[in-house]
Amino acid sequence: MSTREQAARDESEATGIVGRPAGFWRDLSSVALRALRQIPREPEAIIPALIIPLFFFVVNVGALGDIAGATGVEDFKAFQIPVAIVFAVTGVSRASALVTDITDGYFDRLLVSPVHRTALLLGLMVADLALVIGLSIPVLILGFALGVTFETGVVGVLVFLLFAGAWGLAFTGFPYAIALRTGNPAAVNSSFLLFFPFAFLTTTFLPQEALTGWLATIADYNPVTYLLAALRSLISTGWDVTALWQGAAAILLVGAVSFTIAFRALRGRTSRK
Repeated sequence: MSTREQAARDESEATGIVGRPAGFWRDLSSVALRALRQIPREPEAIIPALIIPLFFFVVNVGALGDIAGATGVEDFKAFQIPVAIVFAVTGVSRASALVTDITDGYFDRLLVSPVHRTALLLGLMVADLALVIGLSIPVLILGFALGVTFETGVVGVLVFLLFAGAWGLAFTGFPYAIALRTGNPAAVNSSFLLFFPFAFLTTTFLPQEALTGWLATIADYNPVTYLLAALRSLISTGWDVTALWQGAAAILLVGAVSFTIAFRALRGRTSRK
């Protein structure tokens, strides 16, 4: 048990004030609402996550749009919108806020309360899901303004946002694991680097059939390849069941790995003596 946690426990025992469990759902909503209220107060953590993908989208379309037809891509704007979405939502989390709570002792004070331990992390993830869906909307609006349309209609747009939110949520386990293991803000801020190999060793600029050699081999095993294929199918192809279930499977695979690591890290921090 940490010094701060022991001090808080001693204080509660001395005053005779004992916490009473509020229930898992109440704890979950309390943590999530607190995290959501903090988001507008930290624009420096959100604005770059939106500006950078939009910048690369505009640059890529402007630089490569005229030659994209040679690779078999008819509408390069529609081809690049999923890439911009994935860049916007990947690695966006409240992990930096969690580090702040750890370093200033707030997290330790929560541990002496009867709050459900899993709600401490799941509540932050609920806020992350709302945030990444919110970040996806401006990117889609830009695409619509440039003439991108969905073959799957309004329902396809909703499914597209659901896939984007699920991917962003699946990846959040990695920065949370780093935050809980290290309590180091610099380490958390560098967690996005984990995504770089996934981001460029895939179908970011070319369709899968145009890739050759070792890049094609890596792309075949890269979950982002199947995520992008699912998102692109909603825009350009229609209801491609194979692409959609493969994209969902890729999200579940990454989420299973990241959530396992994150909740093990949570268990390790909450059980420290």
